[in-house]
Amino acid sequence: MTEKEKSMKEQLDEDKAQEAVEQEAENAAKEAKKKQKRWYIVHTYSGYENKVKVNLEKRIEYMNMGDKIFRIEVPQKTVTQMKGGKKQEREEKIFPGYVLVEMIMDEDSWYVVRHTSGVTKFVGSAKKPIPARDSEIKKIINRSTSTQQKIELDVKAGDKVRITSGPFADFVADIIEVYPDKSKLRANVSIFGRETPVELEYKQINKL
Repeated sequence: MTEKEKSMKEQLDEDKAQEAVEQEAENAAKEAKKKQKRWYIVHTYSGYENKVKVNLEKRIEYMNMGDKIFRIEVPQKTVTQMKGGKKQEREEKIFPGYVLVEMIMDEDSWYVVRHTSGVTKFVGSAKKPIPARDSEIKKIINRSTSTQQKIELDVKAGDKVRITSGPFADFVADIIEVYPDKSKLRANVSIFGRETPVELEYKQINKL
């Protein structure tokens, strides 16, 4: 190998070593940045949760903060209401007045979020927001994306309903008690002239 070839090989080796060092430093920086990314809870004016989400997304784009503010979530669940025998679905907020923001907290990102229209404060002290636990955030997000539906029914004790399914289908029943948390009720059904209490699910009845 000539001196010239040797010199070129050494230069290539140096370049490769330098690239490896730079790549390692870049990976370390990315990892450090990733570790700083946390979820924070923002308090909003009641009813402004979705507006805050939209406003903040616009500010992130306009102020080029996509590398510090990553996700905005308004946890919601689907509620099915039974009215007049018809199902009506609507979205219900799990935590009214709160929005979740995944971000790297510094003065710039704090300013962008805090001064978004509709935001009142971060959860925590005025200048030191407290990050939420990842386990808590996962539970909240899983709860909001769950396919389970809460069914609400505009009935009360004393109302008459027609049973639409089950062994007492087509019977008329008088409601005794309503259990909204279970989407169930107890009602009296007249069988052979005797009042018999039965437990029914909301989906088994139509209000008369």
